[in-house]
Amino acid sequence: MCLAIPSKVIAINKEHNTATLETMGVQREASLDLMQEEVFVGEYVLLHIGYIMSKIDEKSALMSLELYEQIIASMEEENA
Repeated sequence: MCLAIPSKVIAINKEHNTATLETMGVQREASLDLMQEEVFVGEYVLLHIGYIMSKIDEKSALMSLELYEQIIASMEEENA
């Protein structure tokens, strides 16, 4: 099973073909090598194993992130 995480592009490094992404308060670098279309700061993308796979619209990204937060909260409650 593959899991791609919606992330917001906060910076782009054209020299290294990477983007800095923010996901649920965590920032990370990801490769743009697999993207065929241009990505811009402020857009949402799907991140999988260090690679940006595709763009995702903001509404869908925010809905997915909200669901992830609910799952995490539920897991934390079970472990408490």
